[in-house]
Amino acid sequence: MNWLDALILGIVQGLTEFLPVSSSGHLEIGQALLGTSGEENLTFAIIVHTATVLSTLVVLWREVDRLFRGTFTTLQWNEEKDYVAKILVSMVPVFVVGMFFKDQVEAFFGKGLLLVGVCLLVTAALLALSEWLQRKRKNAGHEVTYRDAIIIGLAQACAVLPGLSRSGTTIATGLLCGVKKECVAQFSFLMVLIPILGEAFLDLLKLLQGELTGNLDVFPALVGFVAAFATGCFACRFMIEIVRRQRLVWFALYCAIVGTVTIIATVC
Repeated sequence: MNWLDALILGIVQGLTEFLPVSSSGHLEIGQALLGTSGEENLTFAIIVHTATVLSTLVVLWREVDRLFRGTFTTLQWNEEKDYVAKILVSMVPVFVVGMFFKDQVEAFFGKGLLLVGVCLLVTAALLALSEWLQRKRKNAGHEVTYRDAIIIGLAQACAVLPGLSRSGTTIATGLLCGVKKECVAQFSFLMVLIPILGEAFLDLLKLLQGELTGNLDVFPALVGFVAAFATGCFACRFMIEIVRRQRLVWFALYCAIVGTVTIIATVC
């Protein structure tokens, strides 16, 4: 992988991590189109995913700081502790998948684009359905409950498949549960911080111990990291505004088109 490939894939990752179009699916498509393959892809994916998580911290820093202070500066149960508890509840399903099914999940990656295309169609259906129901619903919705948190967490666990958008799946699931559109995007982005940072830390340890191998050079890795971080900051802000304005149908249409083209190109 050269620096130009890393730049393109970093931009793709940064944009698609927050936009409901599947970052993993687009990385698979991008790598196939660019002809990059091999063990360096896993190392690169770890690097750019970490970059987008850091961009989330930058964009939502005020909220993260408020939750941190409210959780650790007082012993009394408060709104911040309650919110953090819901985030922890939402992490349980993906923790189970990561602990017991990590190898099976990783086996789905790099095995062709047919699964990516199918999962993109599923993403499109979820987005379209959630927006349709949101428009039909007369009430404004409610705050995230513990029940919502576990259901959204289950959706996040399913979204480990390439092509099934994590942000799209969790946001659509939250809207289907009746959560306020102003709340669901922020919760979706905050709930992924600890799992991805934890996974990146564990993979970094494996890389340092030689359990993961790869020939990715330092400069392409740095280019990809910066590109993913910069575009991630933009996409995170943009996506929060998109959910508020109920414009998910355009992403549903995009996923449907890309998924269909991907399936046709794979089969033919």
